[in-house]
Amino acid sequence: MAREMLEAVCVRVIENVDVLTAADQAIGDGDHGVAMRRGFAAALEQLKADSSQSVEAMFKSVGAAVLSKAGGAAGAVFGTLFRSGAAVLGGREFDAGAFASFLEQGLEGVEKRGGARPGQKTMVDALAPAAEAARKTQADGLIAATRAAAEAAKRGVESTKTMVATAGKAKTLGERSLGHPDPGAVSVSLILDAIRDYAAKS
Repeated sequence: MAREMLEAVCVRVIENVDVLTAADQAIGDGDHGVAMRRGFAAALEQLKADSSQSVEAMFKSVGAAVLSKAGGAAGAVFGTLFRSGAAVLGGREFDAGAFASFLEQGLEGVEKRGGARPGQKTMVDALAPAAEAARKTQADGLIAATRAAAEAAKRGVESTKTMVATAGKAKTLGERSLGHPDPGAVSVSLILDAIRDYAAKS
């Protein structure tokens, strides 16, 4: 299940390169979509070539590919999300509890790597509420947890529109960053939408 789910995540990111590019053009240098496509295309190739059956290994593989191929800030934080999150998946099936743990550990890794906190208009503003929602709903199973996390991430994306960026590349814009969603938060939402959709049909 985990391999096909991660492949679906990669495809979702690749297919939305224009969405991510447009989001980044509004408050960044416009390269986020291309960087994410490059990183997740490499991750997709790695998943198809790697015969490992370990959930932890597959998540680490995605993180390593994104980290090395996406480049820049996107590669650093999204590679860290998957690599850090993978650390709590050893010997586990990808159930609701594992999903919540992945998000929590991934969030911790991203915060350490980038120094961002909620309210600064970064991917953390989608990832933090998603992790909280997943943990609160884990008892209801994977489908419910992934749905709750995806919904929370979307609300997080919307919240970034009202924030002035105080971290990341957009912080140089100050008040001009108002009214636009954070591209990293949009990417988190896309990833969680793909996980939700895969869980729902599995």
